[in-house]
Amino acid sequence: MEIKLKSGKKIKLKDVSIDERDDMMDSVQYDYTDKGEIAGVKMMHSTMTKWIRIGVDGDTSDEFLKTLSLQDKTEIFAEMQNFYLVGEEKASK
Repeated sequence: MEIKLKSGKKIKLKDVSIDERDDMMDSVQYDYTDKGEIAGVKMMHSTMTKWIRIGVDGDTSDEFLKTLSLQDKTEIFAEMQNFYLVGEEKASK
């Protein structure tokens, strides 16, 4: 899958293995409000970097990552969540 960021950059996502996807999912920790609602993600920067390095098909070097704005990284991370979490919340029969 290829996504076009608002900045104009194009990013291609890999078809990751189940093990890679599980590794990505295990790295996400959420902060919750007193009401139990998700308030945000803990260690957001390292989580986004890990997801980008695992899930982006192409250059994920430090040099490339330094060219991405926080908005770019956030947009990539959000698209990756949508792409990799398809079917996660469907109950099994």
